[in-house]
Amino acid sequence: MGSGHENGCNACHRPADGWCGFESLEFFGFAGFIKYVREHKENPFDWMRLGSQKFRATRLRYHGGLASGFEKVPRSIRQLMIERVLSHGITLTRSSDPWNDYEAAGAENEALNRLGMDVVINLICSVSPRHTDEYYARKARQAAAIKPYRICFKDVAGLLTPDRTRRLIPLIRENIGDIPLEFHAHCNNGLAPFNYVEAINLGVNVLHTAIPPLANGSSQPSIFNVAANARALGRRPLVDVDSIRPVERHFIYIAKLEGHPIGRPREYDQAQYLHQVPGGMISNLRHQLHTMGLESRLEETLEECGRVRAEFGYPIMVTPLAQFVGSQAAVNVIVGERYKEVTDQTIQYALGHWGKEAPQVMDGNVRDKILSRPRAKDWEHWSPPDLSLPEARARFGGPGVSDEQLVLRVIAGEAAVQSMLAARAPKEYLNARHPLVRLIGEI
Repeated sequence: MGSGHENGCNACHRPADGWCGFESLEFFGFAGFIKYVREHKENPFDWMRLGSQKFRATRLRYHGGLASGFEKVPRSIRQLMIERVLSHGITLTRSSDPWNDYEAAGAENEALNRLGMDVVINLICSVSPRHTDEYYARKARQAAAIKPYRICFKDVAGLLTPDRTRRLIPLIRENIGDIPLEFHAHCNNGLAPFNYVEAINLGVNVLHTAIPPLANGSSQPSIFNVAANARALGRRPLVDVDSIRPVERHFIYIAKLEGHPIGRPREYDQAQYLHQVPGGMISNLRHQLHTMGLESRLEETLEECGRVRAEFGYPIMVTPLAQFVGSQAAVNVIVGERYKEVTDQTIQYALGHWGKEAPQVMDGNVRDKILSRPRAKDWEHWSPPDLSLPEARARFGGPGVSDEQLVLRVIAGEAAVQSMLAARAPKEYLNARHPLVRLIGEI
């Protein structure tokens, strides 16, 4: 479900029994905690509570694990967060390591299993001189070795071509044994629907889709398009597309009412392969440059992203690595001299705080330049604070704070939680099937 939508607009459409034949519904993710609390001023656990009551016939998925994106959240809080997610009946998650590091992912998989969570582990696609056939075969074997519930081949930046899909999916399947394979691709470059056809032909039978207007754009392909193509290939998709149409109408109504964008198919853009910056991050870069009167330098910044990524050792452009590349590229362009100024995250990256692979694959001269400044000494022996649960509770509200509110206070900040608690009740929406709503929509 889109984290850009408030609880009210997500909740007001009552799904049909069985949830239209979907095997599962990816329901919430770690990034949603901050967005819901800070932007919507709503409690994300309320959405989990309500959603788990509504979707009894379909297994719900969380998106994320014990990792925490940019901020180094104490492990005690991350574990408590997963325990609270589990308490609402969500027992399946899809998790990633940004480096496809399955030593780190293996420890997380075991920890999540102990808590009661089944884990679909991502094998993330990227394009660079490092990301060869041998790389994917090796990573597939490593992913299978940690014995996840499933493996998901994930094309987060929409970089796969049909030819590459035909090559990599059989290669991955050869190396994962009998572990089921899922396929998840974004439409950033317009190719994902074609790649889903290839995946179907290659025997992949679990495909990640979206319901319009939340499909296409930089999202997943439309369920209607994927189901139609599957039928044209002689397959029998399990979803009942007729029962999904009211859901589509409902969210189109919400999008028009609130001024949200409606997903459209995208044109192919060869430049995407030069910088590989995700679409949402391009919007953020544009906004940051605009605030400094430098929006005209966006293309220059994207070109610099490609250079920085190469010098950083071709990290996969996912959170948080993509943001580290993008912010340093912007600094290089704004300052006018490459690496004269560097962000703290760039220093941390070069020291290996965001993945042990980074120092091994970086350009040696660039790494030396980054670490030659006094600020690097401050970060050299740094380790993230790892408060125990009693310590976290003492610091963030005391013994009277509930477990769920403690999680939100640590992740989103105490001020944001106080603002959330003081906010009005979630906005209520009429269902799109209501006669008055249909009439207004036709005007």
